[in-house]
Amino acid sequence: MSDVDASPLTHFNEQGRARMVDISDKQETSRSATARTIVTMLPSTLQLIKQGKIGKGDVLAVSQVAAIMAAKKTSDWIPMCHPLSLTGVDVRFSDNEQDELYIEATVKTRGQTGVEMEALTAVSAAALTVYDMCKAAEKTMQIGPTLLLNKSGGKSGDFHRKDTDL
Repeated sequence: MSDVDASPLTHFNEQGRARMVDISDKQETSRSATARTIVTMLPSTLQLIKQGKIGKGDVLAVSQVAAIMAAKKTSDWIPMCHPLSLTGVDVRFSDNEQDELYIEATVKTRGQTGVEMEALTAVSAAALTVYDMCKAAEKTMQIGPTLLLNKSGGKSGDFHRKDTDL
């Protein structure tokens, strides 16, 4: 038995080569996932965003659309992801009133595989859009950590990140 055979990962075929997992026999269930990322920036940059004074437009509105578009296209750039019919994408923004912008996305579907990658992709695209729109004001912004907060549905059951996991 090779190391690949002993692995619980299912993205490898019998030759140890990458493959897209066959989900044909999996039961269709309701699934959801929520991910979060943080964009750390100068207080002045956060104020420009909140006041709508970034020259490229409404940063949060554009980032929200970017997140939704990215969630819908996740399988186009994450090689082993299945194309999914999403039933909902909700993007929320908050901040610490100082120097951190928080981006959360919840993605839902009814299908045979989960939406964790779609949620992670959504917040990543939103954060990159924030950076792109604000880079003229500040190039030192930092993105991350980016993490899965929770997921529900499917064979592996529910997952809820504990505060101690952050």
